[in-house]
Amino acid sequence: MNQLKCEMCGSTDLVKQDGMFVCQVCGTRYSVEEAKKMMIEGTVDVSGSTVKIDNSDELSILYQIARRAKDDNNGENAAKYYDMILVKDPTSWEAAFYVVYFKAMGCTVAGIQSAITTIINCLDSVLDLIKDNVETEKAQNDAVTEVAARCMLAADAFHDGAENFYNGSSKSMDQLKEYLYRCRAAINIFYFAGDKIDCKFGTREELHGTVLLLWKTGILRHSKIVGNGIFNKEQNRAEFMRYIKKVQKYEPTYQPPQVKSGCYVATCVYGSYDCPEVWTLRRYRDNVLGSTRRGRAFIRCYYAVSPTLVKWFGHTNWFKKLWRKKLDKMVRNLREQGVEDTPYEDIDWRKKAHPSKNGDGN
Repeated sequence: MNQLKCEMCGSTDLVKQDGMFVCQVCGTRYSVEEAKKMMIEGTVDVSGSTVKIDNSDELSILYQIARRAKDDNNGENAAKYYDMILVKDPTSWEAAFYVVYFKAMGCTVAGIQSAITTIINCLDSVLDLIKDNVETEKAQNDAVTEVAARCMLAADAFHDGAENFYNGSSKSMDQLKEYLYRCRAAINIFYFAGDKIDCKFGTREELHGTVLLLWKTGILRHSKIVGNGIFNKEQNRAEFMRYIKKVQKYEPTYQPPQVKSGCYVATCVYGSYDCPEVWTLRRYRDNVLGSTRRGRAFIRCYYAVSPTLVKWFGHTNWFKKLWRKKLDKMVRNLREQGVEDTPYEDIDWRKKAHPSKNGDGN
């Protein structure tokens, strides 16, 4: 007697419940009459010396279910059905990529760096599958572009997830380091995805824009933390410059974003440009000092002197202790005045040096 097979997902795990046959994988229900008409494995080809099973209909159904789950952003179902496709068709780039992608996207904040690593590690084999198994060059380009777009979505999601977790509460320095390293790991997706595509498809002008978009987005994100005291500054800056040169290879007129700078003493004392204390001081610099002529003059004076002080004495304990007491007191006072200590993006205080017709007011 033939074994029943679900026409929706291909599963043979059907159980009779309340007079109906119910698929235990996708939940599709069949009457007794419908069950009698169901096929087993598709058409069997016995013309050769070996028996071949034609499972194209089954694969087609699985792709429909997997893609519907993908479009609905149902990561759990998408990963499950793409996994089923991969077992039946190991050459499917789509299944190989999205199994990893959706499993990674379901990670917790603590698992962000590990999830990023799994996506990066699968790119080499996925791009090879595209190159070796997708028939036309246009279809290959479309597949590569889709992978690149998903990589960007993942990197943004991981970066924003780490940032949202950090926002809204005071964190220790160790937690701040975790946050920054997760953001740094997310940047690697932009860089490495661009590298892999450039390595395997670099001769195709149609994909140069995709590669450049990945690298440029990575550079933009990187510019905000490249000068951070928590990282190895020289190594971090060297990698930053390396990707700028990569972009300029294809686009010689490319002008990279400016690296964050400023708050030299505070960054030296607290060990990071991005920490609650320095966020408070940067807000005060931009919104209070930057709004007056005298304040802007003080900022310029500070920037003229502080880099040299940090270069000469920033490595000494006495310098950090001397400034730590002063800055701690200043930060406490600013917080009491309502200056926030949450993550902050700098604004250009220099623009306030060009007042409206009504005058500067100070």
